[in-house]
Amino acid sequence: MRTIQLGTSSLEVPVIAVGCMRINSLEKAEAERFVQTSLEAGANFFDHADIYGGGACEEIFADAIHMNDDIREKIVLQSKCGIRKGSFDFSKEHILTSVDGILKRLKTDYLDILLLHRPDALVEPEEVAEAFDKLESAGKVRHFGVSNQKPMQIELLKKYVKQPLVANQLQLSITNANMISNGVNVNMENDSAIDRDGSILDYCRLNDITVQPWSPFQYGFFKGVFLDNEEFPELNAKIDEVAKKYAVSNTTIAIAWLLRHPARMQPVTGTMNVERLLDCVKAGDVQLTREEWYEIYRAAGNILP
Repeated sequence: MRTIQLGTSSLEVPVIAVGCMRINSLEKAEAERFVQTSLEAGANFFDHADIYGGGACEEIFADAIHMNDDIREKIVLQSKCGIRKGSFDFSKEHILTSVDGILKRLKTDYLDILLLHRPDALVEPEEVAEAFDKLESAGKVRHFGVSNQKPMQIELLKKYVKQPLVANQLQLSITNANMISNGVNVNMENDSAIDRDGSILDYCRLNDITVQPWSPFQYGFFKGVFLDNEEFPELNAKIDEVAKKYAVSNTTIAIAWLLRHPARMQPVTGTMNVERLLDCVKAGDVQLTREEWYEIYRAAGNILP
């Protein structure tokens, strides 16, 4: 599979990250088939979080992939911490405790990447810096990043944290594209011109932070998928038209739309369906034209000034 450099790190990673939030919905044999198919397709970057399945997803993944030293060298593991029931917690103690739990469940000595999972309003960046230093010096985490954070939140962390922040996981899809739309509708008096994230897309590009779009098929906040959805007839007609041209599925085109953006993003899949995962992987080989990208963008109801 085509690869990109993750942020400013030395990691060359697949353009598709395999999200494991729902792996606890699979039976053991299904989980084994899923991870094996991922590896065979070159999708060896796996995204986790300590809250997924209350930690069960990491355990199921480790068992499904039959984690050992040989396997570990062939995969890239990313996990997230910071969300607690009813709150967020970026305290030094919680980060360190969370990582120890993650490593135990994944049956590994280290994470390639640790992300802070959503912003903590009570964050004390000095504590985050201490936690990162301890994790790095102990060899438990090699690279660090964030999720759902805007520029000034990242700048605050960077004032204290010495490690580069290599990734920012953000909700982005054809129908949830405000971080793109507000840049298109500059100086316009419409809803699309509202900057809800502090120009985070441009900020990440300027600072070599890889954007990892999550829920690439969702509309709204987990309302459902837009593909084959009767609420989006024009969008699906256009996606199907483009999919026919490239002889791929609509799933492939939805991911290819994200990959066409010059920010060099790394979409995070959420499917546990092997065939759909393979369709996502195929997006790495599809290069939409500028015209096709804008046609799909407009078909989703996004406005051009």
